[in-house]
Amino acid sequence: MASLLGRTGDVWRTPGFGAFLFARMVAVLATQIQAVVVGWQVYQATGEAMSLAWVGLAQFLPMLALLMPAGDMVDRFNRKLLLAASWAVQALCAALLWLLSAQLHWGLGWLYAVLVLFGCARAFTGPALQSLLPQIVPRAQLAQALATNSMLMRAAAIGGPVVGGLLYAWGDAQLAYGVCLLCLTVGTLLLARVPVRFAAQRQPDDGSPATTMWQRFAEGIVFIRNHPIILGTISLDLFAVLLGGVVALLPIYASEVLKVGPDGLGLLRSAMGAGEVMAGLYLARRPFNRRVGLVMFGAVAVFGLANLVFSLSHWFWLSFAMLWLAGAADMVSVYIRQALVQFATPDHMRGRVNAVNMLFVSSSNELGSFRAGAGAAWMGAVGASVLGSVSTLAIVAAWMARFPSLRRADTFEQAAKNHR
Repeated sequence: MASLLGRTGDVWRTPGFGAFLFARMVAVLATQIQAVVVGWQVYQATGEAMSLAWVGLAQFLPMLALLMPAGDMVDRFNRKLLLAASWAVQALCAALLWLLSAQLHWGLGWLYAVLVLFGCARAFTGPALQSLLPQIVPRAQLAQALATNSMLMRAAAIGGPVVGGLLYAWGDAQLAYGVCLLCLTVGTLLLARVPVRFAAQRQPDDGSPATTMWQRFAEGIVFIRNHPIILGTISLDLFAVLLGGVVALLPIYASEVLKVGPDGLGLLRSAMGAGEVMAGLYLARRPFNRRVGLVMFGAVAVFGLANLVFSLSHWFWLSFAMLWLAGAADMVSVYIRQALVQFATPDHMRGRVNAVNMLFVSSSNELGSFRAGAGAAWMGAVGASVLGSVSTLAIVAAWMARFPSLRRADTFEQAAKNHR
């Protein structure tokens, strides 16, 4: 693994890498703050679990509609400019939420409309981010950059919910949205300091180039379909988090099950991020590169078991610990998934492949939020969480049988070489 990663400090000497990471950190911080405040604000205004479901759906549907053109544009245009534009639109959304919160009788319809615009912007953020990183660092340092990037993003995922909960508890929603606006503005401006050192490779001319957006995007779909390790990896994450995620139900657990306020909600949302950072620190010091397929399956199984215990817990600190464990397991899964996807994908297809990957991730998060909220409205938060956690464990067993090549995958290099 040492030959793959190089020395830990090497990647930090790459020009622009630090500015890129800091820009992304403040953007993630803003997104996490906004998620906590929106969730608490909506649930307190309605008292209905279904209202949380609409929060997730309002962000997912525009992302679903735009990910195909987003992936195509990322492969054809300046990735850094597309990322800056998407963050600028997200900053506009934070400003609009600030204005809505200033009104005493704001309607949820307007808030959902802003979230739709936010989802449109995020459709471009994911593919642009994942495709831009290989243009900033050399390939020899890419795996180390991915591990460092994942760890620090999880650090922002810890701070964001805590800061969001405290800002709401100490001040109000306007203060929190103002901080979101500031963070996204800083992130957008910082991108100007990030040099693109490695130009995107052009697609090889095979005599029959795809000329339409549909044809170009179809190439990404075909690539993933023809690589079972890639397909199995991203689809495992999709269904495991889609069915087993509990984050969308945290406002209900904080208010009715654990009986803590918005500051407690912020701690619960940060617990998974804390587990992810600790796992990331361990991976940075002791990276592994053996039996990566089995390790990923085991990590997803631990994720499901931890969420199951959380679902049944009525003790705050046990709930916090289980979310922490779920986050640590998720970090291991994310590390393996990102490494496999980045090493096995040619540069001229990164935008489209990462757009499909982003679609799977978004489905698991935003559509998973709708699933969780709808399930809680039907059978209660505890029942929906238990059913989802058990479903995650069933998905792990089914995918181990369905994708034997992923189960047998040993090293990152071999998996990428054998399934290009």
